[in-house]
Amino acid sequence: MIRYLYADQLADFPKLAETMFRDRACQFKERLGWDVEVDDNGFERDQYDDLKPLYVIWENADGTHGGSYRLLPTTGNCMVNDHFTHVMDGSAIRSPFIWECTRFCLSKGAPSHVAAALVLAGAPFVQEFGIRHVVGVFDARMVRIYRMIGSSPEVLGSIGEGRDQISVGLWEFAQDAEGRVSKVAGISPEQIRHWFDLSFGSKGADMEPLAMTA
Repeated sequence: MIRYLYADQLADFPKLAETMFRDRACQFKERLGWDVEVDDNGFERDQYDDLKPLYVIWENADGTHGGSYRLLPTTGNCMVNDHFTHVMDGSAIRSPFIWECTRFCLSKGAPSHVAAALVLAGAPFVQEFGIRHVVGVFDARMVRIYRMIGSSPEVLGSIGEGRDQISVGLWEFAQDAEGRVSKVAGISPEQIRHWFDLSFGSKGADMEPLAMTA
């Protein structure tokens, strides 16, 4: 199932949180060789995890992490503006209607539908909170994954060549894209909405995202 959890809610799901941060270490440090810090617990965390992000998490049946990403508003500190403006010729992205997605992570051996389910899980969030676009930084390996899922971004800028290419992309959750991703995920938008409502209640639009006030 999908869970939508703010950073201060992770303590209520210790198994889920611990396996998420360990899976992030496995993916970004071990498998991809990124220059990220891993603490004594084997967790990959950075300063953006301290800014009250919203985590969108696929929870396996045993309560462990299957995949996730985190969301932060671009009106505050965020990775794309702090570290990747050079990819967009020095331009920054700051808008209450654009949120940043980072640390898209899949657990080792996660079923193929999990990535699509996570992308699909963004639909009710943007719909209920009035978000128009999601921005993110991605590497070359993700291009094939996004194409397979059926949700490729508008590329705002790229640097590097081949497997070393880094890009900034902008996603819009159009209804036709939601249908395509739903088919790949094998999960209906109604099921995603049900999981969203379990986290936020049936009147999510009346709730202010906590990170907007951070």
